[in-house]
Amino acid sequence: MIDVVLDINTWITLCSIGFLAGVIDAIAGGGGMLTIPALLTSGLPPHLALGTNKLAASFGSFTASVTFYKNKLFNPSFWKYSLYTTAVGAIAGTLVVNYLSTSFLEKALPIIIVFTAIYTLFAKNVIKDSTDLPKKNRQLLSKQVIQGLTLGFYDGVAGPGTGAFWTVSSTILYKTNILISSGLARSTNFISNFFSLLTFIYLGHVNFVLGLSIGVFIMLGAIVGSHFAIKLGSKFIRPMFAIIVIGMAINLAYQAWQN
Repeated sequence: MIDVVLDINTWITLCSIGFLAGVIDAIAGGGGMLTIPALLTSGLPPHLALGTNKLAASFGSFTASVTFYKNKLFNPSFWKYSLYTTAVGAIAGTLVVNYLSTSFLEKALPIIIVFTAIYTLFAKNVIKDSTDLPKKNRQLLSKQVIQGLTLGFYDGVAGPGTGAFWTVSSTILYKTNILISSGLARSTNFISNFFSLLTFIYLGHVNFVLGLSIGVFIMLGAIVGSHFAIKLGSKFIRPMFAIIVIGMAINLAYQAWQN
């Protein structure tokens, strides 16, 4: 593992960004779009930045998932196959990123995010008022397995935007209320963060002191963001989600295509 010495101002800046990322991640996902570029800018090598971000992000995703669970917006037994396959995908993705470049994903991601943002804004059938869960059948199982493996793998490979992808894809696939989709997104995001983190620890790509410091502030932000999302509901989440997703796309495009 590479040790990186940071000055106190950089440390405070990273923790402040962590708080904002926690708020954003709890509402719609995408907090990693703030923390990963910030870690890279501070001087951490890419693999160390990704691993340290997983440690920090695990705090926020865990806090947000517990909050949604307590408010009965996430049913672990119903979504168990999503959780299992997400873990498998995250481990596989983290092992792959240790050997492969992520430049293709970095360039393709802004395009994908723009389309998801447009769909969310203009496809009215995406948002539903009912909090009912979809009916259990073979199609549901297949959707959970494919979605879990795909997004878990992506979170292991790169990570930024995973929560947003979970939210929008779940709303489309299962026709659920966005609060239910958000509850699923926060919980699966924690699973992929945690299992990816374990793999990064095994590979030696985690700065524990920095990750824990940022993680505490992400956790505080997640508490604030989760309560805002649950209290204000879909009317608050929908525009916030669209703004965050579009902002993520602009930031990603700048990072990936400026050279």
